[in-house]
Amino acid sequence: MGFVDPRRYSYLDSALLIYAREHGCSYEEALILAKTGKKPKIGENTMGKYAEKAVALFKEGYNCSQSVFGAFAEEYNLDKELAMRISASFGGGMGRMREVCGAVSGMLLVAGLENGAVAGADRKQKAENYAEVQALAELFRQQNGSIICRELLGLDKIADKELSHVPEERTEAYYRKRPCPGLVKCAAEILERRYFSKNSGE
Repeated sequence: MGFVDPRRYSYLDSALLIYAREHGCSYEEALILAKTGKKPKIGENTMGKYAEKAVALFKEGYNCSQSVFGAFAEEYNLDKELAMRISASFGGGMGRMREVCGAVSGMLLVAGLENGAVAGADRKQKAENYAEVQALAELFRQQNGSIICRELLGLDKIADKELSHVPEERTEAYYRKRPCPGLVKCAAEILERRYFSKNSGE
């Protein structure tokens, strides 16, 4: 039997959150323990440089889309401010509407820079880009169970009228309860493996 992602089941997710809180570790460290049976060593860095940068951006307060897209902006000669403006509206599942995960949107923005069609009549390039988009989304879905923000956060039953445009304050509790840093890391790692593995020393 394969690994069951606890984020898809509220009782398992709660158990991980309790473990992380009681043992002074992050949610992601608890998730690694659940997956491998081994607790990550303190200070152990298992991330590539782009994933590390994406997570760092998220912890600076940028949203999930900005964090992923911003981590790769320099590779496409985009300055940071422009990259953050381009990707700003996709955070929180598109403006906190809890639709497509912002980390996925950031990932797909990078895909557009890689092979997006630039001529309106270029059906071949459109098809190639759309195929790439679907492949990237499927890789993310395989690792996380969904590409939809509300499902990833366990908010499946939230009513549209309960949605707020106001972002949550970034506190220690916020980072403990949210899977977002791990989702940002996952999206960046997918891109890193797909487009930049030679550059990252893999």
